[in-house]
Amino acid sequence: MKKVISLLCAAAMLAALVTGCGGADDKKVVIWTSGEDYKNEYYLTECQKKFPDYDITLEYMNSSTIAAKVLEEGENCSCDIIASEEYGYLYKCEEYLAELSDFDFSVFLDDIVPESHKFTPELKNGGCIILNKTVLAEKNLPAPASYEDLLDPQYKGLISMPSPASSGTGYMFLRQLTNEWGEDEAFEYFEKFTDNVLQYTSSGSGPVNALVQGEVAVGLGMTSQAVVEINEGADLEIVFFEEGSPFSMYGNAVLKSSADRQAVMDVFNYLATDLCKGDNELYFPDQIYKDFAPEIEGFPRNINYGNMSNDTLAEKERLLAKWTLS
Repeated sequence: MKKVISLLCAAAMLAALVTGCGGADDKKVVIWTSGEDYKNEYYLTECQKKFPDYDITLEYMNSSTIAAKVLEEGENCSCDIIASEEYGYLYKCEEYLAELSDFDFSVFLDDIVPESHKFTPELKNGGCIILNKTVLAEKNLPAPASYEDLLDPQYKGLISMPSPASSGTGYMFLRQLTNEWGEDEAFEYFEKFTDNVLQYTSSGSGPVNALVQGEVAVGLGMTSQAVVEINEGADLEIVFFEEGSPFSMYGNAVLKSSADRQAVMDVFNYLATDLCKGDNELYFPDQIYKDFAPEIEGFPRNINYGNMSNDTLAEKERLLAKWTLS
């Protein structure tokens, strides 16, 4: 009898351990994001406050790395949610993304909703030319007024731009100038432009970080990030050249392999609704909702957006192959 009781107790303990482990796994949520530090902190802090019982991890990677890892890991992907990822890369990963049939896409502007409903719009990311006024003054340099001005040797080593090969922000500048000038002229321009670039950064935030540190005088970067730094006291100025502002769309998705887990869907739905709207209001005010158009202090109004036509994945891959060979 004692042996039977002992066996029953051992079985109960084992079942409890198994249940406990399963429960812990069910509450673990891994998010991969290409978002900026300030936004990532906002997302993670708010998610942890909303779901204190969940083990939520947010890992930063640049846009191309996220897509490459999803495609490499496939159905066994080690993340559950993709956040702040460029549309082109999300389209490339659609095979492994869950269809969000219960999500209300009707709140978004119709022209930014993906037909597949496998990811949700998050933000419109616009680019600009950002100047460090202090560095320009210290080096007695004029503020550039055109892309042509940036080829002047006086700016050698004083310009930073994200690499189109690793950053969606970098690619949107390449895409726009290819559309505006023609492919041959755009690539010829960047060959000359490279002589003045201190560094092609791996992420879109790199140029603004370099500007804030006083390492460069001119950066090609994100309007939203520049506004954040200016509002925090950085001596930066936002300008737009004649071609206008390049832009790209970013979205959020759930991996198909994780879509049956309650914790994952809880976090995703909160991130893609409440936090996405908060992000729109706090950092990226370009309109993505039909009935919500926030304004941010210092954010430029009536921006002239440039020509971003033919912004397809196939075209991107073709241009980036040419970029890496040039």
